[in-house]
Amino acid sequence: MAGAAGLCAGALALARKAPHPYRWPLAAAGVAALGFTTWFFRDPKRTPPPHAANLLLAPADGKVVVVEEVHEPLFLKGPAQQVSIFLSPLNVHVNRAPADGTIAFDEYVPGDYLVAWHPKASEKNERSQLGLVHPSGRKILFKQIAGAMARRIIYHIGTGDSVKAGERFGIVKFGSRMDVMVPLDVALNVSVGQHVVAGETVLGTIPHASPADEAPALRAGATTMGA
Repeated sequence: MAGAAGLCAGALALARKAPHPYRWPLAAAGVAALGFTTWFFRDPKRTPPPHAANLLLAPADGKVVVVEEVHEPLFLKGPAQQVSIFLSPLNVHVNRAPADGTIAFDEYVPGDYLVAWHPKASEKNERSQLGLVHPSGRKILFKQIAGAMARRIIYHIGTGDSVKAGERFGIVKFGSRMDVMVPLDVALNVSVGQHVVAGETVLGTIPHASPADEAPALRAGATTMGA
């Protein structure tokens, strides 16, 4: 923002000294740069749905480009479901927590700048990797991923911090991507091509019971059926 303001001021100063035919184009370019930057860093108010405690919310505005099963070795350390959201330069780029919970893992990884929709962007590009433990005990991993234009990732949460679904936690500047990995028992309700809104669009529902609580119930059910 400060850079754009400086550019605008410089362009206006040049415009004052420039020959008459160039004054208005220089002034217009400076004002346009400032206007675009102000618009890009907009941060509209978002209202999470009621009873969001067991919902998985979109962490970013944009278009869903991936919904698939994957092996997640970093935090979930096993089978997982991945949802990837592509943010164009026209989207709001403020990122929001996908669920309630406590941050149990955070890592910044320098990397490449492949286009954000590239299949290898999730593992090759510059990124933050944040692991959240939901009150149910389920682990959720979400990543801010830089794209070909994005050159700076900002986040202000770390290990030990508590977050609420829909709460702001950072920004990726210009075109980028957000990945969310969740356990297989999270009921996803999102499809490729869908446009989502950070902090408001529901991606899925997280079971209330913890995995440890569910296991005895499943075993008891199996015994009853067997009987």
